[in-house]
Amino acid sequence: MIFKDLRQFIDALERTGDLVRIKQEVDWDLEAAAITARSCEIQGPAPFFERLKDYPEGGRLFGAPLATYRRLAIALGFDPNISVKELMTEYERRIKRPVKPIIVKDGPCNENRMLGTDVDLYRFPAPMVHNGDGGRYVGTWHIVVTKDPDSEWINWGMYRLMIHNKRNLVGLLMPFQHLGSILYSKYIPKRLPMPFAVVLGASPLCSLVAGVSFKKGESEVDYAGGLSQEPIQLIKCETNDLLVPAYAEIVIEGEILPNVKLPEGPFGEFPGYRTGGSNLSPALQVKAITYRNNPIICMCTEGIGITDRIGPSIAGAIEIKNRLLRHGINVVDVHMPPEMMSLVAVVSVKAKQANIASKIMDVVHKHRTLVPKIIIVDEDIDIFNLAEVAHAFATRCHPSRGTTISPEREGWTLFPYLSPQERAERKVTGVIYDCTWPPDWTRERDIPVRLSFGQSFPKELQDKVISKWNSYGFK
Repeated sequence: MIFKDLRQFIDALERTGDLVRIKQEVDWDLEAAAITARSCEIQGPAPFFERLKDYPEGGRLFGAPLATYRRLAIALGFDPNISVKELMTEYERRIKRPVKPIIVKDGPCNENRMLGTDVDLYRFPAPMVHNGDGGRYVGTWHIVVTKDPDSEWINWGMYRLMIHNKRNLVGLLMPFQHLGSILYSKYIPKRLPMPFAVVLGASPLCSLVAGVSFKKGESEVDYAGGLSQEPIQLIKCETNDLLVPAYAEIVIEGEILPNVKLPEGPFGEFPGYRTGGSNLSPALQVKAITYRNNPIICMCTEGIGITDRIGPSIAGAIEIKNRLLRHGINVVDVHMPPEMMSLVAVVSVKAKQANIASKIMDVVHKHRTLVPKIIIVDEDIDIFNLAEVAHAFATRCHPSRGTTISPEREGWTLFPYLSPQERAERKVTGVIYDCTWPPDWTRERDIPVRLSFGQSFPKELQDKVISKWNSYGFK
């Protein structure tokens, strides 16, 4: 089953034991985020907060919607116990078949309206996510809808958004991101306001694609339709011509002002650290808010542990794999372990490829360093098993010839290891760790024998041990 809205998805998670309804009152100021962060660290069920302090009459909070592979599998309509590899294979199949949206005249997101001076962002339980954040962030798992004024390109992105006051938001809008590139090249130079819509509480697959990096000019809503295997229903905004999911919980409309900047941040980000302080960023002035009865805000508590980076990690791995294949590199699989915060890609390749590190570096780090660390392993390593990857890194990566540093390129400034100067210049370098056996080594003479259950014992004995596992007393 594919879910039309967030509420259907929540009900499905409850049926499979992947969600906990918290009915007692919880404070929006850090307590809800602390519960969510703890759940992410232990890979527990998603918390759904039904009563928030100061919000007795409506307004709910849903933490970490897609922070486990189980929850992503359920969102895609699969058994929650499907393997990561199977999940990636089906995701890739669907993403190659985008489906155009359809426009409808009305939808649940229009059940209530706030217009003009009646707008008040504090009417909703936006959380304080981390101790030390610059404010309450209403946008941590959401969709920001904008349009290129010179084409039909509609961009969905996930850009963090902090409440400044009841009618203004402010967010981290980087020039190299899609929204930032449109804003800084086509609106601010002409001193024109940029229309926007912020969608809170969309269906899980709509929110997922907003956090994924697609090519410039490609509309994420089409890919959401592909993943859903049916058209996404869109409805026109109240105060501009942008289209938003009709089954969203809350839609915030307005304009990004070209001549007003407000302080934004700091905020704990996806690498698991809070880096930098408060910076000035263009103000998002809110003109209207439409919302469902008793609406739901989604929250991602970025930090250590597996958070909602699972979907973007899968998408990023597929993009790297396809890019390498297009350049003739004989790659088997790519995995971006969410435990490594999307900062590491593990690439398995067919053996006997000379200069493999340089070839992969030329492809992956050609323009921007978004994945700073890449580990290359032979195809006998299960890249979805971190223990095997760690063993290969420890035993097969030569300290000198196995390490290749890429030149500086533009990239994220959120990496904690960057110096203040590197962060200011937005210059990032990358590294390739080659954990493959040298191409001139032969298995008979040079390559050591790997000792594992699958390689150190006869197949008949392996089958016997597995079949009698429970009778031995194991569970």
